[in-house]
Amino acid sequence: MTRLLVKLGGTLLDSPDSRLRLAKEITAAASADRAITVVHGGGKQMTRFLAERGVESKFINGLRVTDPNVIDAVVKVFKGSVNADLVTAFRAAGNRPVGLSGIDAGLVDAEILSPELGQVGRPVASDARVLEVLTGAGFLPVVACIAGDAEGKIYNVNADQMAVACASSFHANSLLFLTDVEGVKGSDGQVFPVLTAAQCRQLIADGVATGGMQAKLESAMDALSHGVGEVWIAPGARVSIVQELLSKSAVGTRIVA
Repeated sequence: MTRLLVKLGGTLLDSPDSRLRLAKEITAAASADRAITVVHGGGKQMTRFLAERGVESKFINGLRVTDPNVIDAVVKVFKGSVNADLVTAFRAAGNRPVGLSGIDAGLVDAEILSPELGQVGRPVASDARVLEVLTGAGFLPVVACIAGDAEGKIYNVNADQMAVACASSFHANSLLFLTDVEGVKGSDGQVFPVLTAAQCRQLIADGVATGGMQAKLESAMDALSHGVGEVWIAPGARVSIVQELLSKSAVGTRIVA
C-alpha cells in the first residue's frame, strides 16, 4: 500500500471550479493500493473573513498573529467553511471524505511557537491512527490546519507544517504541495525538475529561495528527514497535475533526500 498526502492551499481553495477539479483528480488517483490524505490551509479566506468584520490581519515573519478573537475566527474558517467546501467538492467528485482537524483524535499536537504570535503553534507530535482507520475503510481524511494539545488548547498552525506532521506519522511515500507557483526556480528563473535536500539548503544559503519558497523548502527537508519518500512542489492550477506528478512527469520540482 502506497501512501500519498496532498496539501492544498492558496487560491486553489477559493474557486468552486478549482476545488471540484482537484477533488476529481485526487479521487481518480485513489485505488485499492493507494491511500490518500488531504491537508488544507485557507489563509486568503481567513484574511477576507477578518477584514469583513473590521479586524486587521497582523503578520510577523509571514505568520498571522493569533489572539483569542483570531483563534475563534480560525476555527470558524479553517475547520468550518473552508473544510466544508472542500469536503463537499470531494463528495461531488464521488469520494467519501471526512472533515477533520489536528484537534481530532490527537492527530497533531502543537506548542506555542512564539509568545508575540499568540496562539500560533509548532507541531510537536502526530498520531496518525485516525488516518489509518479512515483510509483503511475507504474514506478520505480532509484535514484543516488547526492543532491542539492534551490540555485542550487550540493552535493556528502553518498548513505546510501541518502537512509535514501528518505525512511523517502517516508514513507517506509522497507529499505533494500543490501551490500557486510552477515549482522551485533558480537564479535564472528556470524551474528545477529535481532537487536534493543539500541543494535546497544551498538555495536558501545563497538567498535564491526566500520568503514563502524558503519556508516550503524547509518543510520539504523536514518531511524527508522524517521518512517521507519524496516531496513535490507543483502548480495546482495545472489541469491533470495530480496524475502528472504520480506518473513522474517533468512538471514542478521533485525533492529527494
